Amino acid sequence: MIDEHKTLFIILLTTPILFTSPIYNKLAMVTFIPRQNRLTVPPLENGDRLSRQEFEHRYAAMPNGPKAELIEGTVYMAAALRFEPHAEPHADLIGWLWTYKIMTPGVRLGDNPTIRMDQDNEPQPDVVLCLDESVDGQSSISSDGYVEGAPELIAEISASTASIDLGTKRQVYRRNGVQEYLVWRVFDQRLDWFCLQGDDYVALESDAQGILRSQVFPGLWLDREALIVGNMQQVMAVLQAGLASPEHQAFVATLTQRRM
Repeated sequence: MIDEHKTLFIILLTTPILFTSPIYNKLAMVTFIPRQNRLTVPPLENGDRLSRQEFEHRYAAMPNGPKAELIEGTVYMAAALRFEPHAEPHADLIGWLWTYKIMTPGVRLGDNPTIRMDQDNEPQPDVVLCLDESVDGQSSISSDGYVEGAPELIAEISASTASIDLGTKRQVYRRNGVQEYLVWRVFDQRLDWFCLQGDDYVALESDAQGILRSQVFPGLWLDREALIVGNMQQVMAVLQAGLASPEHQAFVATLTQRRM
């Protein structure tokens, strides 16, 4: 006895089905385009764990992306920068250091340079002040334009990044031999100036007149309170006194001799 249900099932499986639907006919005329992966290099993501070489590779592939740093093998992506908590104090700090730079031959100033510091760290600090190689500076400029090694002085404007700047970054800079480190905590209205003594950072203390004096760059004097409140006339007046000091004049003479 023939099972009608099984026979019908076999016929359905073995009989060609003619698609006469107008929709199917239109789809059959569409050219198939293979899916393509347009991202040949993975983008940087906050929190990625990367080697310095892979970090540079990915960073170079996103030239219009946000600022990124590699700190102890972890990627940190910068947030959008606001005017009063970051851009304006940044400009004031640059103005103070630029004035010192133009009056001191052999000193170089950089704004947001990428630094190849070691295999796990490629920070991009807000400001660096360094001695040129020609005057025995401890950092250099690579053939492709990056800073390599530890600049003598690094400064960070810390609005939303204070915990990193005073924590992990401070350890990295100390370990790699950055001689002086400034952290301006804008929201706290505090400015910390650390000087490397031996293997540790020690807070630089103001003198009797309330002035901070660099131990690495003679004549680089700062009225900390004036800078914090934005009194740049006072900041520049104190710096001018430092530039006119005998120690700065002696430093300039030493740098000039080294360049000969």
